[in-house]
Amino acid sequence: MRYTRSRFLALLVAGALAPGMPALAQDALRPGFHAGTVIPAFGPVATVEGHSPIPAAATFSIAYDVSEPGKPGSINRSIETAARFINMHVEAGVPRDAIRLAVVVHGQAAFDLTDAAAYAAKHDGAANANLAAIATLLQHDVQFILCGQSAAALGIQRESLAPGVQMALSAMTAHALLQQQGYTLNPF
Repeated sequence: MRYTRSRFLALLVAGALAPGMPALAQDALRPGFHAGTVIPAFGPVATVEGHSPIPAAATFSIAYDVSEPGKPGSINRSIETAARFINMHVEAGVPRDAIRLAVVVHGQAAFDLTDAAAYAAKHDGAANANLAAIATLLQHDVQFILCGQSAAALGIQRESLAPGVQMALSAMTAHALLQQQGYTLNPF
């Protein structure tokens, strides 16, 4: 394929900006989606007219179970889902303080919660695109909990985790404790 100078420059600029751009860039191209008002860099949403009303007293305590890793160098879609959940529900009128989220990670997805060095070592030098989303979501009181059994099996040390990530004895333990705190498991 032959590239014109302007096409080449556009691709060059896009390639240079891509590693630093949040996942929103890809999703923003979908018609009808826009940045959320709470976490604009992650979790784009669509406005849904005529949806069933959400009761005014509704509260959400949701745990996500994440075992599938993101593609190397890309944000894990399940991590971005937490931002999307917050953005869409606040847009729909749910008070931010009525939303509690926890992301429980195990299996190969465990590397998505590691620092830049550990992630790069596992993924042939790729940057961990999850780090910015994790840091942002932590600022919005989202918990990130790593399965200690997965970490042990994969050789992930506590000091290799992204700042703010908690380690549980196991993902099973984390889910059991979250359930006792009123969290429900979200299958998405």
